[in-house]
Amino acid sequence: MKNIMIGATTLVMVAGCAEQPGDTRIPGRWYTQAQVEQGNTVFQKNCALCHGERAQGLVADWKKSLPDGSYPPPPLNGSAHAWHHPLNMLKRTVDNGGIPLGGKMPPFKSILSDDEKYAAISYFQNYWSDEIYNAWKERGGLK
Repeated sequence: MKNIMIGATTLVMVAGCAEQPGDTRIPGRWYTQAQVEQGNTVFQKNCALCHGERAQGLVADWKKSLPDGSYPPPPLNGSAHAWHHPLNMLKRTVDNGGIPLGGKMPPFKSILSDDEKYAAISYFQNYWSDEIYNAWKERGGLK
């Protein structure tokens, strides 16, 4: 009887740990589908105005400084330099904004939760090709 109780308890615990629909990890990626979906909401509300709805950027020559000396928001979809930066640096940029980097992006440290910041990052990384994403990982992206 004791073994049956232990077996039943273990079965319930394992079943409770199963991934729920929408929580499945994207194959080969650090984030889940649920994070990408949350990230879409966060990104559209806070980032799309400057970076584009699909993180494609809105200015063709984002490397060229503007008349005031600042730089326009770069694409985040894997076609610019965001993939050169590890996850902790991407989050730090969201936290502190782009002003220290020569841009005008405001800091989101006290506006978004850490979960929302990582969700937004997962949203734009979801547009990265496997080739770009794997190059990012090889450069230490998950540090």
